[in-house]
Amino acid sequence: MSKKEELDNLEKKAILLHECKLCKHRKHFVFGEGNAEAEIMIIGEAPGKDEDEQGRPFVGRSGQLLTRIIENGMKIKRFDIYISNIVKCRPTKGNLGEQDRPPEKEEIESARWIIEEQINIIKPKIILAVGNTSARFLLNTKDGITKTHGNLYDYKNIKVMPIYHPSYILRNGGENSPLKKVVWEDIKKVMDYLGMKY
Repeated sequence: MSKKEELDNLEKKAILLHECKLCKHRKHFVFGEGNAEAEIMIIGEAPGKDEDEQGRPFVGRSGQLLTRIIENGMKIKRFDIYISNIVKCRPTKGNLGEQDRPPEKEEIESARWIIEEQINIIKPKIILAVGNTSARFLLNTKDGITKTHGNLYDYKNIKVMPIYHPSYILRNGGENSPLKKVVWEDIKKVMDYLGMKY
C-alpha cells in the first residue's frame, strides 16, 4: 500500500472515530494535505476560520504568508511538502465559532493519535513545528517558541525545527516585521540540514 493510500485510509478512520467537543461546531474536519512522500512536514496547532470553511490547512492570511516562505524562500512548491495541524477541528472561544483560541490540553490529547499516525506514515526528514502548541507537543516541553525556535530537536528520529507562527508575524508588524528575518534564518538551518541551496 502506498503512503497516499495509507493517509487516505487514516483520514476515513479519523473522521469516523475521532470525537471531541470541537467536532460539534466544525464545518470541516481539516485532516491535512500535500505530498505523502514529503521530506518536509509542517505542523501547526489547529484550523482557523478560513481553514474550517475550506477544509484545508493554512489557507488564511497566515497560511498565505507560510506559502510565500516555502515557495519564495525554500524554492519548493507547497504541494511538495505535507501540511497538517495537531488538532483537526477549529477551536473558538466559548465554541461560538467567532474568535479563534489555542486548543486545550484535552482537545490535543484526543486528536494526538491522528497526527502521530500521519507522521509515522509520511516519515519526513524534518518537521517544521509552527508556533507554541506544535513545538510544545512535539518536543514535550513547556518552553515557549522564543526559546526553542532556531534549534534542531529530535522527535522519534525525525528532526524538528520550531518556527514562529505566521499569525504572530502578522500581528507584530506584518510583512515588515523583523520576525520575518528570524523565521528566514531558521528556515536556512532547515535547508542546510537537507542540503538545499538558498
